[in-house]
Amino acid sequence: MKLEFSVPTDKGYAKFELQSGNSLIFVGANGGGKTRLAMYIEQILGSQAHRISSHRALILNPDVEKISEEKALAGLRTGNSDEFGSIQNRDIFRWNNQGAVKLLDDFGFLLQALFAEQSNTSLKFYNLYKDHLNENTSTNEKLKFFQATKFDTLQEVWHHLLPCRKLNVKGDDILVSSPHSNQSYKASEMSDGERAIFYLIGQTLVAKKESVLIVDEPELHVHRSIMSKLWDRLEAIRDDCAFVFITHDLEFAASRSAQKFLIKNYRATPSWEMEEVPKETGFNEEITTLILGSRQPILFVEGDMNSLDTAIYRCCYPNWTVIPRGSCSEVIHSVVTLRRNSNITRIKCYGIVDADSRNEDDIKNLDEKGIKVLPVSEIENVILLPDVSKAIAEHEGYYGSELDTLLDQLSEKVFGTLSDPKKIEKVVVRYCKRQIDQLLKKINLSDGSTVDELKHEYIEHTQAIEIDTIANKIYDQIRQAVDEKNLPKLLSCYDNKGLIALAASQLKNSKLNDFESWLTRILLNNSAPAISEAIFS
Repeated sequence: MKLEFSVPTDKGYAKFELQSGNSLIFVGANGGGKTRLAMYIEQILGSQAHRISSHRALILNPDVEKISEEKALAGLRTGNSDEFGSIQNRDIFRWNNQGAVKLLDDFGFLLQALFAEQSNTSLKFYNLYKDHLNENTSTNEKLKFFQATKFDTLQEVWHHLLPCRKLNVKGDDILVSSPHSNQSYKASEMSDGERAIFYLIGQTLVAKKESVLIVDEPELHVHRSIMSKLWDRLEAIRDDCAFVFITHDLEFAASRSAQKFLIKNYRATPSWEMEEVPKETGFNEEITTLILGSRQPILFVEGDMNSLDTAIYRCCYPNWTVIPRGSCSEVIHSVVTLRRNSNITRIKCYGIVDADSRNEDDIKNLDEKGIKVLPVSEIENVILLPDVSKAIAEHEGYYGSELDTLLDQLSEKVFGTLSDPKKIEKVVVRYCKRQIDQLLKKINLSDGSTVDELKHEYIEHTQAIEIDTIANKIYDQIRQAVDEKNLPKLLSCYDNKGLIALAASQLKNSKLNDFESWLTRILLNNSAPAISEAIFS
């Protein structure tokens, strides 16, 4: 199978080509016209298209009335079991003239088609066995006449994805059990995820030969750990078909081998603003797609974006797209790369990195690249800055001398964590390791053309790293901060993620998890503006 279709865009008609075994992926945010695109492609492809809607009712009832396979397939494909071989009324019966929003309730037709196909295949095998085989026929000869039903295939894929559940399909019923238990439950009692997997496998199996399966939001109700395995298997089984996936899940899109396009906007004419996701950008596909789809300025930050980090950055930069990049070097690389790749996006981008005891020259150099430096060594420790702690304490009802006493006690507890010289040395060692790691990454050995030259260059560069100088620098900063009782200065070089637990206990008399949950909640819903303002300033 090979076919072409065109989609109206802001730049004219975009042409797409589909072949059996290939797939297209369209990625877009909510409200970007993804479902409208799925509906449009279905309409222009006509009988070759089989669309699995994102608005799908997952009501699985094996007791559904058993009808002929022809009627069941007609009902599944057109919405009317009497519409044999015709799609002219598909919009009326299947979609109720509301193809973008109609809740597709066709699980009954799907089950009827599977049961009917199983019955017809079983009868066909029985007749072949009766007419052509006798008691002397070998097992291998018997197997030549065996044909797996779609239910057989569905069970095989199901067990591959959910080995802890066994699907038991009978002539007129479906039960689910554990492989190591005799207890079972009705298919109607399946979880949302189990029903979604059953539905997607079944829909793919019953699609006509050489169809284009248009799958709108394939990620619904399916756990990420099995998403790729599910569609790997289904695409392999239906290699006579082509697939069009329309999704907002960047991770799913990045995991597929396919041509990928980003939907940026939709106009009711109809017309879509879209562009192909480039491959050579310096970013992986997931990040590239996120950057392309952003209508807001990009902010690259350190870390892996746990919930509190997310809340702090979103609170401070509500009109930015925040992208975590792990290490400081990755943030710097990302900002520089994106600014050099003007073909990816014209949206401005910046970065934020931890203080990490950087000197004025380092801060100035980073600023020239569009990278700002935090006033603290760890993003979480912004909570311990005096103005932020004060705002939290006032929110909890502390004022006057009681407030001053509380903040003084918190400060003393923080400095108390460095009362032992050995604890200070651990901070210094961690700092030295980070600095040495950064210096080693900057070593350029490109001039070494022989092993001896390479060795000489390496020794020369590594000997130039003065560990004592690095250590003395951070020692002096910590000692000065401690002597002056200067909490902001200490937090700029003290990389202790455990300090926030002191804030939880002192400011709110709560456990760390409860404190982080509370803080995340009030920052994201902006229910305590004074705290948000203190963090931002």
